Amino acid sequence: MTQIVQRGLYVEEFEVGAVYLHRPGRTATEADNVLFSSLTMNTQALHLDAAFAATQPFGQRLMNSMWTLATMVGSSVAQLTQGTLVAQLGLGDVRFPHPLFAGDTLYTETEITEVRLSRSRPGQGIVTMAHTGRNQNGEIVAQATRTALMWCRPDATAAGSPEASVSPAASASHAPRAPHAPQSPMEDA
Repeated sequence: MTQIVQRGLYVEEFEVGAVYLHRPGRTATEADNVLFSSLTMNTQALHLDAAFAATQPFGQRLMNSMWTLATMVGSSVAQLTQGTLVAQLGLGDVRFPHPLFAGDTLYTETEITEVRLSRSRPGQGIVTMAHTGRNQNGEIVAQATRTALMWCRPDATAAGSPEASVSPAASASHAPRAPHAPQSPMEDA
């Protein structure tokens, strides 16, 4: 019997320019908005007070933009970083060009914009991703650039080259990598 473990991609498997469509989408609910806003101590009336929000330009409560960002990034995990992420290094260029409302469905896509080996952490690399979230009408509701420290293939590191070929037996094994000696991922210059 073949056993397959769900995992993300190793550094060598990322291709600059590739676009991943993360499905299924996630329909935002009022409960998501109230719970997320409350858990994060965000008392913004635009998220919590329907009567107040009705008097504002959008006429209704807005989904908390941090919920949108977190859900957008989270939807990419199973396909890209599950079990292959060492650490998230940063988020940048975060934008919310169109509001997301309860009842809207968030669909996320990720473009790989840069891949390189770490200069200070053998067996690891840095991957830059551009996440785009769209509602069910195709309108962009969120964009963010994410930089992640990722594991290289275990067999590539052992062979001394990140481009080392992968044997069929090695590619079937998706066991998590053991971490290297403790060192802050942020020290990679």
